[in-house]
Amino acid sequence: MTDKPTTVFIVDDDQDAIDMERLILESAGFAVAVATSSRKALAELEQRRPDCIILDIMMPEVDGMELLRTIRRHEHLQHTKVVMVSGKPFEYDRHRAFELGADGFVVKPFQADWFLASISKVIRDRIALQYWGVRGTLPVSGAEVLRYGGETSCVTLQFSGGNVFIFDAGTGIKRLSNHLLSTGQSRIDAKILLSHPHWDHINALPFFAPLYQPGNAFEIMGGTHGEVTMEKLVSAQMDGVFFPIKVREFAAHVSYRELKEEAFSVDDIRVETMLLSHPGYCLGYKVSYGGRAICYVTDNELFPRSTSFYNDSYRRRLVAFIQGADVLITDTTYTDDEYRSRIGWGHSPVSEVVEVARLAGVKQLHLFHHDPDQDDAAIDAKLASARELLVQADSAVQCVAPAAGDLFEI
Repeated sequence: MTDKPTTVFIVDDDQDAIDMERLILESAGFAVAVATSSRKALAELEQRRPDCIILDIMMPEVDGMELLRTIRRHEHLQHTKVVMVSGKPFEYDRHRAFELGADGFVVKPFQADWFLASISKVIRDRIALQYWGVRGTLPVSGAEVLRYGGETSCVTLQFSGGNVFIFDAGTGIKRLSNHLLSTGQSRIDAKILLSHPHWDHINALPFFAPLYQPGNAFEIMGGTHGEVTMEKLVSAQMDGVFFPIKVREFAAHVSYRELKEEAFSVDDIRVETMLLSHPGYCLGYKVSYGGRAICYVTDNELFPRSTSFYNDSYRRRLVAFIQGADVLITDTTYTDDEYRSRIGWGHSPVSEVVEVARLAGVKQLHLFHHDPDQDDAAIDAKLASARELLVQADSAVQCVAPAAGDLFEI
């Protein structure tokens, strides 16, 4: 007996759009029904009760926003996934759709693969966590670092509704840039959240090609540094002395936001920040969505109890911040032996990271920000050490060392 196919109901007054979307979805195994009259669609939606509804915005009888409002008030449809598909690329319309209860927003025109992936993400409602650079301090190259990659810090979270968070802009962001351009999206809209402005976290931002494309939109966020705003931090490294292209060449809409220890929301995603133990103003991020939480905590030094710098209050605050997280992505730069000669450099040894993850009861610990002198074999050994410590502590925490390109669905 085969499983019942996922059902999608398309409401659009444009027959060409319906034919194209229907072909893409049916080719992927979805069962598709359609309506060209938005006024008559509600009765059929109630009868069919599909898994997902695709609504155009600009329809002559009842526009898509009004139909969305009605669907969200309907007893049997209020929890059905709804994706708005429109030729209107404006942020106002996207924000309004999510405000009214949409689960996704796709801008026309689109490539078939991108459209299918967007609809599938909404239906499955997973957070896509992907690594583009996992090293710290300096990028590295050579045959001995091919498995984990040599790029510096860059991680993305992509949500089913279309929101994209980019954490840090080390050299891994160039790899991300190539990926985004290959998808054929007509508009790229993302939040760039910087942990701090040390070079290995910002120096590849000028090579992020979507910043130079009109129609894209990015909000760059990060901690304040006295009189130096986020805009100044970004523009300073693109001064003509250091880089031939200045920020005024950005063709995308780019805005800036200064963060402190605080909490805010992006649509239905909650973001919390915490000051970390690292030189300068460095923020860790906790992102919560749909009962799941992912923490990005780098760079951060967890001083052992054996040192005079040990701070029990800070450790307890950090444990509370990451408590029960589905994934903890955190600075595990050094082995314990390496750390003994690097105390006070702003990075953590593996044993202290394992202890904090265990105390917080995180589900997955992701080792991150590896020292440039560590080759693939050294990272393998560090991972083996972390797993052995968790076994010795009888901990249920799962530990992995992601490589550049690795994708996790949460």
